[in-house]
Amino acid sequence: MKIKSTWITMATLALVSLSSCSKFDEINTNPETPEKVKSSMLATRIILNISNQSSQKSFMQPYLLTKQIVWTELVEGYQYNGLGTMDMSLTSINDAHFMGKFATSEALKSSYDGLMHFARAIKFYDLTMSLGDIPYSEALQGESEKVYFPKYDSQKDVFLGILKELDQADQLFAAGTKFEGDPLYAGDVAKWRKLVNSFQLNVLIQLSKKADDTDLKVKERFANVLAGKPIFTSNSDNFQLMRSDKSGQVYPFYKVGNNFVIYPMVSDEIISPLKALKDRRLFFYANPAAAQLEKGLKPNNFDAYTGVDPSLPFENLSGIAKSKDFSKLNDRYTELVTGEPTQQYSYAHLCFVIAEAASRGWVKESAVDWYKKGIEASMSFIASNTPATSQYTHDMPMDATYIANTTAQYGATFPANAEKQIEAIINQKYLASFLQARITPYYDYRRTGYPKWKINPASSLNADAPTKIPVRWRYPSVEFQNNSANLDEALKRQFNGVDDINNLIWILK
Repeated sequence: MKIKSTWITMATLALVSLSSCSKFDEINTNPETPEKVKSSMLATRIILNISNQSSQKSFMQPYLLTKQIVWTELVEGYQYNGLGTMDMSLTSINDAHFMGKFATSEALKSSYDGLMHFARAIKFYDLTMSLGDIPYSEALQGESEKVYFPKYDSQKDVFLGILKELDQADQLFAAGTKFEGDPLYAGDVAKWRKLVNSFQLNVLIQLSKKADDTDLKVKERFANVLAGKPIFTSNSDNFQLMRSDKSGQVYPFYKVGNNFVIYPMVSDEIISPLKALKDRRLFFYANPAAAQLEKGLKPNNFDAYTGVDPSLPFENLSGIAKSKDFSKLNDRYTELVTGEPTQQYSYAHLCFVIAEAASRGWVKESAVDWYKKGIEASMSFIASNTPATSQYTHDMPMDATYIANTTAQYGATFPANAEKQIEAIINQKYLASFLQARITPYYDYRRTGYPKWKINPASSLNADAPTKIPVRWRYPSVEFQNNSANLDEALKRQFNGVDDINNLIWILK
């Protein structure tokens, strides 16, 4: 009987315990929180990761590297040609493969797998453009294949992989259907196909020094994409984030809570060419210099705008600030909560890519026509995202008539010489990239030498080559600590074992 009584007691306690657990789980379960991850949730996170930009000072830092902004707070490495290490984290795409696995139909699986391949292509492109050789074929295989120390692939093999994944993304989106979780294109696979193929043209133009490589087939690929696949056709296709008056969605350099609005000056690398060309984008990028207004110049006078040489030693900048003879950012970047959409890749950018390919003889297109389309797209984007008031336009609006006349004038002065054409195209691509596209102008500069940015050995932080802008970042210390054997092999293969910011990566040789 004692044994039976003991079992009854234990059973009763077990029932009470189960009941308590059930109530505990019920009380501590948030009915508004999903219990299972959906493909759409992963898609939103991944899309925002590849399309968003940092805010406040971090937002401005790429534009110090591209010589668009002069920073007056402290000495900044990017402004003075000092590059450090590059983060190689892949956490932004480490779960991208689950999107397709969680899809509820084959068509949706195709769409989400297409997004996965595009996100991978973007991420690996950014890493290899920054560093050179990187882990690619064995990357992200720690969970599935227990590969914790991935080998480094040659940069050529990485680019072959990127181009293959972009082709796969296009094919998968073509077989896919509208999908949820997309804050950019609302799941429109036709729009995503345009982005994938337009971005492939960007990748191919960055391979211009390898145009004759028989494996990459750069010119052949470029011509095939342009002739046979959907690409951007207007600013409505831009790979960009629209800004709004909501938490986490405001323009990255909006003034509220931003202690850094007092530090930027607009660079002479932007202001001088716009003044010389009498291009009204100047009035939308900058504010007139206070010193020039005090002299009696009006805000609609090109001479009222003063750029600052970004290569000046930092100690000179305080004197310029006191003189008030410099142009600040246009108010639309700080006073408007929505600012303008922030682009990673735009229709204007694509037009200049095609114009360059035409000048190089890769495609039978009119270089001048695509050049004009790029300028028109740039001006139209700026005009359509700026309130038509004096505060933001300085009474120098860019209406349809002005844009048409100005692009025609640019077309009439387009050079006949191929190299001069490329210089003109890259310069206009640069002017169209003001506070947009992050470090893309830097990639163009190191590949072509255009624009011809000023370099001052007296202020340069590139100690080993003070007359040059560095061409790469160094590998992060965590790679030397955790994957040293593979990294050492990659350094020997590329740079005779030296991890230096002035070493040419493969695509630049």
